[in-house]
Amino acid sequence: MEFAHPEYLVDVAWLHDHLGDPNLRILESTVHLRRENGQLVRLSGRTDFNEGHIPRAQFADLIEALSDTSSPLGFTMPPADQFARAVGRLGIGNEHRVICYDRGQGMWATRLWWMFRAFGHDNVAVLNGGYRAWLAAGYPVETVAGAPAPATFTAHLRREMIADKHEVLAAIEDGAVCTINALAPEVHRGEVSNYQRRGRIPNSVNVPAGHLFDPETGLLRPPAELKAAFDAVGATSRERVITYCGGGIAATLDAFALTLLGHDNVAVYDGSLTEWMADDSLPVEVG
Repeated sequence: MEFAHPEYLVDVAWLHDHLGDPNLRILESTVHLRRENGQLVRLSGRTDFNEGHIPRAQFADLIEALSDTSSPLGFTMPPADQFARAVGRLGIGNEHRVICYDRGQGMWATRLWWMFRAFGHDNVAVLNGGYRAWLAAGYPVETVAGAPAPATFTAHLRREMIADKHEVLAAIEDGAVCTINALAPEVHRGEVSNYQRRGRIPNSVNVPAGHLFDPETGLLRPPAELKAAFDAVGATSRERVITYCGGGIAATLDAFALTLLGHDNVAVYDGSLTEWMADDSLPVEVG
């Protein structure tokens, strides 16, 4: 079995061979999440990036430059004009091919990939295995960031790719929609929680983002294994899928995998449980 949309995933050998392509733009979007005094703290991966990164790469700031900082929720999708200005400053125009990577399991890279596609740019891919795979292959790194000339990027929001709480609420009783929780099973069951309430969105199913990658290599699991995981919860037979997590990040991993498999009607609930659990009028389910 092969992916229906292999153009969205590249391996490190491909990237190494295409480093000289003037039409290529490479972005690292690493963020670190740490718990300090009971609070979840977001830390930029820029320091790591400055200490060594894939040649020609630039750092994409998901915490501020590529988030709506006026929102009370972290990592909220920015307005289209803000996104366009931010990526334009990185030398990215609509004519460029963009490769996204991070230093973790890929959810920061898939978040950036999802944002590009949500703003109308399909010529974007995720580096399979990210920086970890690049280092494992013995490829070179550099400490000077690429600095192409600023470019003009025109963003066109695809609203159908972003779900809000009203659509998610309506989807609870809609048999044509499969709502998927990308968080760990114990969070899905309501045994632990980092949010104001425990549990999950009612009638949602669980495909943990952390199960989509080989833990030893960091590489995405083969297409047949991914399909089996989504088949098991009924996602591939539904007309529409909405993915969620804590803050709309891990959810993009599930959405990415579904898109690779050929499911084209997938949305990410951007506010996810951070928004849902803060609203006592919205139902939850445990067990």
